[in-house]
Amino acid sequence: MLKKGGLTALLLFGMFFGAGNLTFPPQLGFESGGHFWPAIAGFVLSGIGIAILTLVIGTLNPKGYIHEISQKISPKFALVYLAVLYLSIGPFFAIPRTAAAAFSIGFTPLIGSGHTNLWLFVFTVIYFALALWIAMNPSKILDSIGRILTPVFAIMIVMVIVAGALKYGGHSPQAASQAYQASAFGNGFLEGYNTLDALASVAFSVVAVVTLNQLGFKSKKEYISTIWVVGFVVTLLFGALYLGLAFLGNHFLQVAGLPKDANIGASVLSQATQAIFGPAAQIFLAIMVTVTCFTTTAGLIVATGEFFHKAFPKVSYKAYAIIFTLIGFAIANLGLNNIIAFSVPVLLILYPITITIVMIVIANKFVALSKPGMQITVAVVTLIALLSVIGSQFKLAGLNALINFLPLSGASLPWLIP
Repeated sequence: MLKKGGLTALLLFGMFFGAGNLTFPPQLGFESGGHFWPAIAGFVLSGIGIAILTLVIGTLNPKGYIHEISQKISPKFALVYLAVLYLSIGPFFAIPRTAAAAFSIGFTPLIGSGHTNLWLFVFTVIYFALALWIAMNPSKILDSIGRILTPVFAIMIVMVIVAGALKYGGHSPQAASQAYQASAFGNGFLEGYNTLDALASVAFSVVAVVTLNQLGFKSKKEYISTIWVVGFVVTLLFGALYLGLAFLGNHFLQVAGLPKDANIGASVLSQATQAIFGPAAQIFLAIMVTVTCFTTTAGLIVATGEFFHKAFPKVSYKAYAIIFTLIGFAIANLGLNNIIAFSVPVLLILYPITITIVMIVIANKFVALSKPGMQITVAVVTLIALLSVIGSQFKLAGLNALINFLPLSGASLPWLIP
């Protein structure tokens, strides 16, 4: 049980831990200043707690979330919601972000500012070709990611964290940004959204079920116990690396000379690694970041391709894998910050819906809930999330004031109580 749980946990952790998991914690640490602990608490709650709970609940039902949502809300809503979710965590946001982050953090400092777009194009051609090669054989993903690549990048990240803590742990953090001074926990909670892990949990729960079934179990009790082992191990790995990376960002204060559109988290990682290990450390960082992001890319291509092939079987899995790889390749060449900017509004809509569905599934296991009640709940949450994003994006003062009247709006959770 422990061995099976450990192997599956390494596979899932490797698939989960990608671009956002590397860059957002050090950025949060840097910007939160003296408000570090409430900020990281909010980040861990949305980035780990909700994600792992979503994963475990989805894995406990071998038929997956599409069955749960179809039964409790409606089949049409389940298909549309999951299609949008898979496209978001797949070719439109998460897949291109992993490639862009690997290039931005690992290779931009090596090549300088000249011909960046050309080098990004060359890098993404090689990167996505290799990811597609692995994705074409999804049955081998446990060996390629779980047993080989995940331990490699995890050990390298730990080396950076430990060395950074020893060198910079005594430094005082800088002043917190205005956002973290106003609401450290709420801002940290929203940053946890950006990792995409709670959304990815819906997709990766299917991968977890397939992997666990390949390993084989003597009884349902052993299967369920192993799922909880998987959740516990992934939580520990995430927690340790998140805390370490955020601590590094909180105490490393030498981020200087950044371009206006530079990604702070990427810059902290790059400059801290060079300061700790010397000029040659950038090669170390490039390998670490690329392997970290690559495992997520390959895993997401597999998960997204399998979902769409199952939902729309007229197109083969391999055709979907190629299509989504090409879309991810094209969007990756827009650059890291542009990808993050246009992904945030969609995440602010999808996350509340996902959390609400998970809460309904859990509650329904203990208490009988009426189908109309569950449908109304999801509809209200969807409406509030949509209006919040519209008000924020278009700066509609009246709509924003209305949203701010709702409980917990100050903590960025106006949809929770209704």
